[in-house]
Amino acid sequence: MKALVYHGPGSKAWEEVPDAAVQEPTDVVVRVETTTICGTDLHILHGDVPAVTDGRILGHEAVGTVTAVGDAVRAFAVGDRVLVPAITRCGRCTYCQRGMPSHCLTVGGIGWVFGHLVDGTQAELVRVPFADTSLYRVPDGLRDEQVVFLADSLPTGYEVGVLAGNVRPGHTVAVVGAGAVGLAAVLTTGLWGASRVIAVDTNKFRLEKALEFGATDAVEVGPGTVEEVRRLSDGGVDVAIEAVGYPETLRTACALVKPGGSIANIGVHGVPVELPMQDMWIQNVTLTMGLVDTVSIPTLLTMVASGRIPAEKMGTHTFTFDRIDEAYDVFANAAANEALKVVITPG
Repeated sequence: MKALVYHGPGSKAWEEVPDAAVQEPTDVVVRVETTTICGTDLHILHGDVPAVTDGRILGHEAVGTVTAVGDAVRAFAVGDRVLVPAITRCGRCTYCQRGMPSHCLTVGGIGWVFGHLVDGTQAELVRVPFADTSLYRVPDGLRDEQVVFLADSLPTGYEVGVLAGNVRPGHTVAVVGAGAVGLAAVLTTGLWGASRVIAVDTNKFRLEKALEFGATDAVEVGPGTVEEVRRLSDGGVDVAIEAVGYPETLRTACALVKPGGSIANIGVHGVPVELPMQDMWIQNVTLTMGLVDTVSIPTLLTMVASGRIPAEKMGTHTFTFDRIDEAYDVFANAAANEALKVVITPG
Protein backbone atom coordinates (compact mmCIF):
# COMPACT_ATOMS: atom_id res chain seq x y z
CA MET A 1 0.00 0.00 0.00
CA LYS A 2 0.98 3.67 -0.13
CA ALA A 3 1.20 5.93 2.90
CA LEU A 4 2.60 9.25 4.08
CA VAL A 5 5.72 8.37 6.05
CA TYR A 6 7.57 10.64 8.49
CA HIS A 7 11.36 10.70 8.04
CA GLY A 8 12.40 13.20 10.69
CA PRO A 9 11.77 16.93 11.16
CA GLY A 10 10.75 18.59 7.91
CA SER A 11 10.76 15.34 5.95
CA LYS A 12 7.85 13.18 4.79
CA ALA A 13 7.14 11.05 1.70
CA TRP A 14 4.13 9.37 0.03
CA GLU A 15 5.67 5.96 -0.57
CA GLU A 16 5.18 2.20 -0.76
CA VAL A 17 5.06 0.41 2.60
CA PRO A 18 3.92 -3.07 3.72
CA ASP A 19 0.14 -3.46 3.82
CA ALA A 20 -1.53 -2.88 7.17
CA ALA A 21 -2.59 -6.22 8.65
CA VAL A 22 -4.27 -7.68 11.72
CA GLN A 23 -1.62 -8.20 14.41
CA GLU A 24 -3.76 -8.80 17.51
CA PRO A 25 -7.12 -10.57 17.90
CA THR A 26 -8.77 -7.23 18.80
CA ASP A 27 -7.56 -5.48 15.60
CA VAL A 28 -9.35 -4.61 12.40
CA VAL A 29 -7.96 -3.22 9.17
CA VAL A 30 -9.78 -0.30 7.56
CA ARG A 31 -9.51 0.84 3.95
CA VAL A 32 -9.18 4.61 4.25
CA GLU A 33 -11.67 6.47 2.06
CA THR A 34 -11.34 9.93 3.61
CA THR A 35 -8.75 11.45 5.91
CA THR A 36 -7.56 14.93 6.87
CA ILE A 37 -4.64 16.83 8.41
CA CYS A 38 -4.46 18.13 11.98
CA GLY A 39 -2.34 20.89 13.45
CA THR A 40 -0.66 18.16 15.48
CA ASP A 41 0.69 16.67 12.24
CA LEU A 42 2.39 20.00 11.57
CA HIS A 43 3.88 19.95 15.09
CA ILE A 44 5.27 16.49 14.35
CA LEU A 45 6.87 17.69 11.12
CA HIS A 46 8.45 20.56 13.02
CA GLY A 47 10.09 17.99 15.32
CA ASP A 48 7.98 18.96 18.35
CA VAL A 49 6.86 15.38 19.15
CA PRO A 50 9.99 13.27 19.74
CA ALA A 51 7.94 10.10 20.35
CA VAL A 52 7.21 10.06 16.60
CA THR A 53 10.17 8.32 14.99
CA ASP A 54 11.49 7.86 11.46
CA GLY A 55 9.24 5.51 9.48
CA ARG A 56 5.98 6.30 11.25
CA ILE A 57 2.89 6.72 9.04
CA LEU A 58 1.21 10.03 9.90
CA GLY A 59 -2.44 10.88 10.56
CA HIS A 60 -5.07 10.14 13.20
CA GLU A 61 -8.48 10.78 11.58
CA ALA A 62 -10.31 8.69 8.97
CA VAL A 63 -13.53 7.33 7.57
CA GLY A 64 -13.35 4.00 5.77
CA THR A 65 -14.51 0.42 5.32
CA VAL A 66 -13.44 -2.60 7.37
CA THR A 67 -11.49 -5.08 5.22
CA ALA A 68 -10.23 -7.56 7.84
CA VAL A 69 -11.11 -8.42 11.46
CA GLY A 70 -9.27 -10.17 14.28
CA ASP A 71 -10.69 -13.30 15.90
CA ALA A 72 -11.79 -11.43 19.05
CA VAL A 73 -13.68 -8.64 17.26
CA ARG A 74 -17.45 -8.87 17.83
CA ALA A 75 -18.91 -5.43 17.06
CA PHE A 76 -17.64 -5.01 13.48
CA ALA A 77 -17.44 -7.09 10.32
CA VAL A 78 -15.87 -6.84 6.90
CA GLY A 79 -17.77 -4.26 4.86
CA ASP A 80 -18.79 -2.03 7.78
CA ARG A 81 -18.34 1.70 7.20
CA VAL A 82 -16.63 3.25 10.22
CA LEU A 83 -15.17 6.39 11.74
CA VAL A 84 -11.62 5.98 13.03
CA PRO A 85 -11.21 8.51 15.88
CA ALA A 86 -8.05 10.17 17.11
CA ILE A 87 -8.30 8.35 20.47
CA THR A 88 -7.95 4.58 20.86
CA ARG A 89 -9.27 2.93 24.02
CA CYS A 90 -8.87 -0.53 25.46
CA GLY A 91 -12.02 -0.07 27.56
CA ARG A 92 -10.52 -1.90 30.54
CA CYS A 93 -7.79 0.22 32.11
CA THR A 94 -8.34 2.68 34.96
CA TYR A 95 -8.56 5.74 32.72
CA CYS A 96 -10.93 4.14 30.20
CA GLN A 97 -13.21 3.13 33.06
CA ARG A 98 -13.10 6.71 34.38
CA GLY A 99 -14.24 8.02 30.99
CA MET A 100 -10.77 9.35 30.16
CA PRO A 101 -9.60 7.20 27.22
CA SER A 102 -7.24 10.02 26.24
CA HIS A 103 -4.97 8.48 28.86
CA CYS A 104 -5.61 4.81 28.07
CA LEU A 105 -2.75 2.88 29.63
CA THR A 106 -2.63 -0.06 27.24
CA VAL A 107 -0.71 1.39 24.28
CA GLY A 108 2.06 3.63 25.58
CA GLY A 109 0.01 5.28 28.33
CA ILE A 110 -1.96 7.63 26.07
CA GLY A 111 -5.07 7.31 23.93
CA TRP A 112 -3.61 9.20 20.97
CA VAL A 113 -1.64 6.45 19.26
CA PHE A 114 -2.32 6.82 15.50
CA GLY A 115 0.50 8.65 13.75
CA HIS A 116 2.21 8.85 17.14
CA LEU A 117 2.98 5.44 18.65
CA VAL A 118 1.49 3.27 15.88
CA ASP A 119 1.05 3.82 12.15
CA GLY A 120 -1.64 6.31 11.26
CA THR A 121 -4.47 7.05 8.88
CA GLN A 122 -2.83 9.00 6.05
CA ALA A 123 -2.55 5.77 4.14
CA GLU A 124 -4.57 3.45 1.93
CA LEU A 125 -5.04 1.02 4.85
CA VAL A 126 -4.79 1.39 8.63
CA ARG A 127 -4.66 -1.15 11.44
CA VAL A 128 -7.01 -0.20 14.29
CA PRO A 129 -6.22 -1.67 17.74
CA PHE A 130 -9.08 -2.39 20.18
CA ALA A 131 -11.62 -2.01 17.40
CA ASP A 132 -14.70 -2.97 19.43
CA THR A 133 -14.17 -0.15 21.92
CA SER A 134 -12.60 2.42 19.59
CA LEU A 135 -14.43 2.49 16.27
CA TYR A 136 -17.81 4.08 15.51
CA ARG A 137 -20.22 2.84 12.87
CA VAL A 138 -21.19 5.58 10.38
CA PRO A 139 -24.97 6.03 10.16
CA ASP A 140 -26.53 5.30 6.78
CA GLY A 141 -26.95 8.32 4.56
CA LEU A 142 -24.04 10.36 5.91
CA ARG A 143 -21.25 11.36 3.54
CA ASP A 144 -17.60 11.02 4.53
CA GLU A 145 -17.08 14.79 4.67
CA GLN A 146 -19.93 15.05 7.19
CA VAL A 147 -18.23 12.55 9.48
CA VAL A 148 -14.44 12.78 9.18
CA PHE A 149 -14.11 15.92 11.33
CA LEU A 150 -15.80 14.07 14.20
CA ALA A 151 -12.57 12.08 14.56
CA ASP A 152 -10.83 14.97 16.32
CA SER A 153 -11.61 18.64 15.60
CA LEU A 154 -15.30 18.65 16.41
CA PRO A 155 -15.14 16.65 19.66
CA THR A 156 -12.09 18.68 20.74
CA GLY A 157 -13.95 21.97 20.35
CA TYR A 158 -17.02 20.49 22.02
CA GLU A 159 -15.45 18.52 24.89
CA VAL A 160 -12.40 20.62 25.77
CA GLY A 161 -14.10 23.92 24.96
CA VAL A 162 -17.87 23.89 25.40
CA LEU A 163 -18.28 21.08 27.95
CA ALA A 164 -15.17 21.81 30.02
CA GLY A 165 -16.05 25.51 29.94
CA ASN A 166 -19.46 24.62 31.37
CA VAL A 167 -21.44 26.59 28.78
CA ARG A 168 -25.07 26.89 29.90
CA PRO A 169 -28.31 28.42 28.57
CA GLY A 170 -28.09 32.21 28.36
CA HIS A 171 -24.30 32.35 28.65
CA THR A 172 -22.14 34.71 26.68
CA VAL A 173 -19.11 32.98 25.15
CA ALA A 174 -15.94 34.32 23.52
CA VAL A 175 -13.93 32.01 21.27
CA VAL A 176 -10.38 33.30 20.83
CA GLY A 177 -9.08 31.82 17.60
CA ALA A 178 -11.45 30.88 14.77
CA GLY A 179 -9.43 28.10 13.18
CA ALA A 180 -10.89 24.62 12.78
CA VAL A 181 -11.05 23.75 16.48
CA GLY A 182 -12.26 27.20 17.50
CA LEU A 183 -14.99 26.97 14.85
CA ALA A 184 -15.91 23.53 16.19
CA ALA A 185 -16.50 25.22 19.55
CA VAL A 186 -18.58 27.93 17.86
CA LEU A 187 -20.58 25.28 16.03
CA THR A 188 -21.46 23.42 19.24
CA THR A 189 -22.05 26.25 21.75
CA GLY A 190 -25.65 26.40 20.56
CA LEU A 191 -26.23 22.85 21.80
CA TRP A 192 -26.08 24.28 25.33
CA GLY A 193 -28.07 27.42 24.66
CA ALA A 194 -25.40 30.13 24.60
CA SER A 195 -27.15 33.45 23.95
CA ARG A 196 -24.16 35.26 22.48
CA VAL A 197 -21.04 33.82 20.88
CA ILE A 198 -18.22 36.25 20.05
CA ALA A 199 -15.48 35.05 17.70
CA VAL A 200 -12.07 36.76 18.04
CA ASP A 201 -9.40 36.37 15.37
CA THR A 202 -6.86 38.27 13.26
CA ASN A 203 -8.17 36.85 9.99
CA LYS A 204 -11.25 38.29 8.24
CA PHE A 205 -12.00 35.04 6.37
CA ARG A 206 -12.11 33.04 9.60
CA LEU A 207 -14.33 35.64 11.24
CA GLU A 208 -16.73 35.44 8.29
CA LYS A 209 -16.78 31.66 8.68
CA ALA A 210 -17.42 32.02 12.41
CA LEU A 211 -20.57 34.02 11.65
CA GLU A 212 -21.64 31.29 9.20
CA PHE A 213 -21.01 28.69 11.92
CA GLY A 214 -23.29 30.44 14.41
CA ALA A 215 -21.29 33.21 16.08
CA THR A 216 -23.42 36.26 16.84
CA ASP A 217 -20.48 38.67 16.69
CA ALA A 218 -17.00 38.81 15.16
CA VAL A 219 -14.19 40.91 16.59
CA GLU A 220 -10.99 41.44 14.63
CA VAL A 221 -7.92 41.55 16.86
CA GLY A 222 -6.60 45.06 17.44
CA PRO A 223 -5.74 47.55 20.20
CA GLY A 224 -9.30 47.57 21.53
CA THR A 225 -10.12 43.85 21.35
CA VAL A 226 -10.72 43.29 25.07
CA GLU A 227 -12.79 46.45 25.44
CA GLU A 228 -14.95 45.56 22.43
CA VAL A 229 -15.70 42.04 23.72
CA ARG A 230 -16.50 43.43 27.16
CA ARG A 231 -18.85 45.96 25.56
CA LEU A 232 -20.65 43.24 23.61
CA SER A 233 -20.95 41.02 26.68
CA ASP A 234 -21.98 43.62 29.25
CA GLY A 235 -18.69 43.66 31.11
CA GLY A 236 -17.26 40.23 30.39
CA VAL A 237 -18.18 36.78 29.09
CA ASP A 238 -19.29 33.78 31.11
CA VAL A 239 -16.96 31.47 29.18
CA ALA A 240 -13.79 32.31 27.26
CA ILE A 241 -12.49 29.51 25.01
CA GLU A 242 -8.84 29.76 23.91
CA ALA A 243 -8.26 27.87 20.65
CA VAL A 244 -4.84 29.04 19.42
CA GLY A 245 -2.09 27.96 21.82
CA TYR A 246 -0.08 31.18 22.17
CA PRO A 247 0.73 32.86 25.50
CA GLU A 248 -0.87 36.13 24.35
CA THR A 249 -4.12 34.46 23.27
CA LEU A 250 -4.52 32.68 26.60
CA ARG A 251 -3.88 35.94 28.41
CA THR A 252 -6.51 37.58 26.18
CA ALA A 253 -9.02 34.86 27.10
CA CYS A 254 -8.28 35.46 30.77
CA ALA A 255 -8.93 39.20 30.32
CA LEU A 256 -12.33 38.60 28.69
CA VAL A 257 -14.02 36.50 31.37
CA LYS A 258 -16.09 38.06 34.13
CA PRO A 259 -16.00 37.08 37.84
CA GLY A 260 -17.28 33.56 38.36
CA GLY A 261 -16.68 32.64 34.74
CA SER A 262 -14.65 29.89 33.06
CA ILE A 263 -11.62 29.83 30.77
CA ALA A 264 -11.41 26.68 28.64
CA ASN A 265 -8.00 26.23 27.03
CA ILE A 266 -8.08 24.12 23.87
CA GLY A 267 -4.91 25.43 22.22
CA VAL A 268 -1.76 23.31 22.23
CA HIS A 269 0.90 25.36 24.03
CA GLY A 270 4.53 24.73 23.22
CA VAL A 271 6.07 27.23 25.64
CA PRO A 272 5.34 28.32 29.22
CA VAL A 273 2.61 30.89 29.77
CA GLU A 274 2.73 33.50 32.53
CA LEU A 275 -0.77 34.36 33.79
CA PRO A 276 -1.86 37.28 36.02
CA MET A 277 -2.77 35.05 38.95
CA GLN A 278 -2.60 38.05 41.29
CA ASP A 279 -5.67 39.40 39.49
CA MET A 280 -7.40 36.13 38.60
CA TRP A 281 -7.71 34.49 42.01
CA ILE A 282 -10.01 37.12 43.42
CA GLN A 283 -12.26 36.86 40.34
CA ASN A 284 -13.29 33.27 41.18
CA VAL A 285 -12.55 32.07 37.65
CA THR A 286 -12.05 28.47 36.60
CA LEU A 287 -9.30 27.47 34.14
CA THR A 288 -9.53 24.09 32.38
CA MET A 289 -7.41 22.36 29.76
CA GLY A 290 -6.86 18.90 28.37
CA LEU A 291 -6.60 16.33 25.61
CA VAL A 292 -9.85 15.28 23.93
CA ASP A 293 -11.41 11.94 24.95
CA THR A 294 -13.74 11.71 21.89
CA VAL A 295 -16.46 10.23 24.14
CA SER A 296 -18.92 12.74 22.63
CA ILE A 297 -18.73 11.16 19.17
CA PRO A 298 -22.03 9.22 19.48
CA THR A 299 -23.84 12.44 20.46
CA LEU A 300 -22.19 14.41 17.67
CA LEU A 301 -22.97 11.71 15.09
CA THR A 302 -26.62 11.93 16.09
CA MET A 303 -26.58 15.71 15.78
CA VAL A 304 -24.91 15.54 12.36
CA ALA A 305 -27.39 12.92 11.15
CA SER A 306 -30.29 15.11 12.30
CA GLY A 307 -28.90 18.12 10.45
CA ARG A 308 -28.32 20.03 13.68
CA ILE A 309 -24.54 20.26 13.11
CA PRO A 310 -23.34 20.95 9.54
CA ALA A 311 -19.88 19.47 10.18
CA GLU A 312 -19.04 19.35 6.47
CA LYS A 313 -18.67 23.15 6.48
CA MET A 314 -15.27 22.67 8.09
CA GLY A 315 -13.85 21.19 4.89
CA THR A 316 -12.73 23.97 2.55
CA HIS A 317 -10.31 22.15 0.23
CA THR A 318 -10.31 18.64 -1.28
CA PHE A 319 -7.28 16.66 -2.49
CA THR A 320 -6.47 13.13 -3.61
CA PHE A 321 -3.76 11.02 -1.99
CA ASP A 322 -1.35 11.71 -4.83
CA ARG A 323 -1.62 15.44 -4.00
CA ILE A 324 -1.10 15.05 -0.27
CA ASP A 325 2.03 17.24 -0.28
CA GLU A 326 -0.06 20.04 -1.79
CA ALA A 327 -2.71 19.43 0.89
CA TYR A 328 -0.05 19.90 3.58
CA ASP A 329 1.19 23.11 1.96
CA VAL A 330 -2.33 24.55 1.84
CA PHE A 331 -3.11 23.55 5.43
CA ALA A 332 0.24 24.80 6.76
CA ASN A 333 -0.54 28.20 5.20
CA ALA A 334 -4.22 28.15 6.10
CA ALA A 335 -4.73 31.88 6.50
CA ALA A 336 -3.23 32.74 3.13
CA ASN A 337 -5.20 29.97 1.44
CA GLU A 338 -8.48 30.63 3.26
CA ALA A 339 -8.39 27.03 4.50
CA LEU A 340 -10.00 25.49 7.55
CA LYS A 341 -9.68 21.71 7.12
CA VAL A 342 -8.68 19.71 4.07
CA VAL A 343 -10.44 16.58 2.83
CA ILE A 344 -8.14 13.90 1.38
CA THR A 345 -9.48 10.90 -0.57
CA PRO A 346 -7.94 8.10 -2.68
CA GLY A 347 -9.28 9.78 -5.82
